[in-house]
Amino acid sequence: MNPLNDIEQRLMALEIKATYAEDTVDQLNLIVVRQQQEIDGLREVVTRLRDQLLSSDSGGARSLRDELPPHY
Repeated sequence: MNPLNDIEQRLMALEIKATYAEDTVDQLNLIVVRQQQEIDGLREVVTRLRDQLLSSDSGGARSLRDELPPHY
């Protein structure tokens, strides 16, 4: 075996592994970006729902007479 050929093969194997690792990091980065966008959207929904709940409760105590029966 030629030591130069052996080093060349090992270097090529390392380059292949580095390429796969770089591709994996890029894919994971895209997933993280999508998840962050989804989290941001969910935070907006929670904020709107909380504001809606607080504004509906601020009108005072609700009376059962003000609510429609379920069949309406």
